[in-house]
Amino acid sequence: MKRIHDSFDRQSMMTTLGATLGKIADGHVEIHAPILPSSQQQHGYGHAALTFAIGDSAAGYAALTTMAPDQEVLTAEMKINLLSPAAKGPLRAVGRVIKPGKRLVVVQAEVFDGQTQVALLQGTMVPVGNGTR
Repeated sequence: MKRIHDSFDRQSMMTTLGATLGKIADGHVEIHAPILPSSQQQHGYGHAALTFAIGDSAAGYAALTTMAPDQEVLTAEMKINLLSPAAKGPLRAVGRVIKPGKRLVVVQAEVFDGQTQVALLQGTMVPVGNGTR
């Protein structure tokens, strides 16, 4: 799982958001993030962009755990349902693989604020050659 840690450490967005990796297993990755003052929307809740960013990354890294060592991952599409405001934090994004594949990986992520689910994401990840931009 060093591969996941190394890739995560290169994501400046996750650093900006104060996000950290949690549990990592095959097809499963968790990311935790506080609701920083810079990540709040006008009502003081965590911004949907924060919720989306950690959910997308958790799902992407879950997909990466199923890919060959010479591959990286890119998001092809991602849908989000915002279910409840992110009020207190820290947030916990739980990404998992629904269906692995050679060309497409279907993923899902749930984002929680404590015990409250604040978002559900579903999307498709694409394996790409390492170093692809």
